[in-house]
Amino acid sequence: MTETLPLTGERTAPGIWHENYWFARHEAAYRWITANWLTSETRRALDAGCGEGYGADLLHRAGARQVFGLDYEGTTLRHVAKAYPQVNLVQGNLVQTAFADDAFELLVSLQTIEHLWEQPRFITECARITAPGATIVLSTPNRLTFPSGNWYHTRELTGPEFVELVEADLEVVETLGLWHGDKLTAWERQHGSCVDAQLASDHTQWPADLVQLVKETRYDDFVIRPGDLDDSLDLIVVARPRTT
Repeated sequence: MTETLPLTGERTAPGIWHENYWFARHEAAYRWITANWLTSETRRALDAGCGEGYGADLLHRAGARQVFGLDYEGTTLRHVAKAYPQVNLVQGNLVQTAFADDAFELLVSLQTIEHLWEQPRFITECARITAPGATIVLSTPNRLTFPSGNWYHTRELTGPEFVELVEADLEVVETLGLWHGDKLTAWERQHGSCVDAQLASDHTQWPADLVQLVKETRYDDFVIRPGDLDDSLDLIVVARPRTT
């Protein structure tokens, strides 16, 4: 993977041990979607901002008949074409896509909107290209808990800000957060924040207990649920196109 897709420190990818915590945290949301929102009626699904492609591939393997991956970066898409040939790839701008109106029954865009300069235009585009009754699942880091200073992000959001942004053009069905599960919480009671520990030094200098934790973290070490979102790690909004 690293030969064809350069590591930037921002794009999450499988198979890199020192980024496994972040990969598992992203995978948790994709697996939650496949368990709760992917149905036999899902003919066409879009992963908007597909990145490395593992999420689009997961949607395909979970049963979506056609999965499209949209990204603007050519190197990324060339990697996806080789690694996940069953994903239909489109290179383009997320705020002005080439897709027809009402094209998808499921639209997923995880950890993407914080990278966009024109966030409201993206929500408008999501509304345009999803069919009546479609499901739209969006996620973003919670500005209240995410480490500051990520220069890849144009605007990070709180829970109320995220909902306000989405409901301008879509009907919000559910708002949820992602938290650490029992294993990660137990480790943090003894050692402090595992995110802060990872960011405190290069992975070559991590202590053995942190190395073990990161290597062994899985998607099911995270919990997605409703609740007070202020202390959640990531924010998730489920929405649908407005009927009127």
